[in-house]
Amino acid sequence: MANFLLAHEPAIRLAFFGGMLAGMAAWEALAPRRRRAISRWTRWPGNLGIVVLNTLLLRFTFPVAAIGIAAIAEQRGWGLLNNVGLADWAKIVIAFLLLDLAIYLQHVMFHAVPALWRLHRMHHADLDFDVTTGARFHPVEILLSMGLKLAVVAALGAPPVAVLVFEVVLNATSMFNHANLRLPEPLDRVLRWIVVTPDMHRVHHSIVVDETNSNFGFNLPWWDRLLGTYRAQPAAGHEGMTIGLDIFRDPRQLRLDRMLVQPLIGSVGPYPINRRDWS
Repeated sequence: MANFLLAHEPAIRLAFFGGMLAGMAAWEALAPRRRRAISRWTRWPGNLGIVVLNTLLLRFTFPVAAIGIAAIAEQRGWGLLNNVGLADWAKIVIAFLLLDLAIYLQHVMFHAVPALWRLHRMHHADLDFDVTTGARFHPVEILLSMGLKLAVVAALGAPPVAVLVFEVVLNATSMFNHANLRLPEPLDRVLRWIVVTPDMHRVHHSIVVDETNSNFGFNLPWWDRLLGTYRAQPAAGHEGMTIGLDIFRDPRQLRLDRMLVQPLIGSVGPYPINRRDWS
């Protein structure tokens, strides 16, 4: 199984990514939650360009992906789950949950450390919110995130199938919860107990600092609720809220070349969690 997953991992991930992107883009066109503030022609070249750049960079820098590390750990008996007597299904469930918790904690860390926030804020600098925002991350953040993920996978001893399922699901839910979708309110109230919904995650992309520092989950919503970072709705409402950051309001900042140098521009301002005034 591990050999099959390793051989077909790029194709599996690409198929799910392409299918989700096309599906969410069509859904957004049919049932948008908010009126588009900036045209797709202005935003999408940069957002999709960074996806291509990040994909090539990862393949060059990390020839062994997370699933490869999981397979090596399984063969050599590395990590917690490879040294406990649990059923395979239990290991998969535990690995999935702990990997999701690790992503949540990493996300909080990128909001807490000013130097890391400089990298992560490119994700928040999008002036609108749709499916492509979910794949908009600075290349240096992507490299750091992959290094952390490999370390967690090895230490945990996550089964290869759990790593593949987690990455495919995380990719899909990230595009879903960044999509500009209108869900019926009763359905959203139920779904956000199971998965992060677009209305839940959109709050995280508010220009308001306290709202930016909430709803950190990408996949499962439970960590925000358990650890006190959950916020149900934006103060201005979803139609009235402003997306983005106060420092990058010029649409020219949506160009790929401008996006890449944003970590070097200006101050971090009040956005990092440890810069908040708790008085």
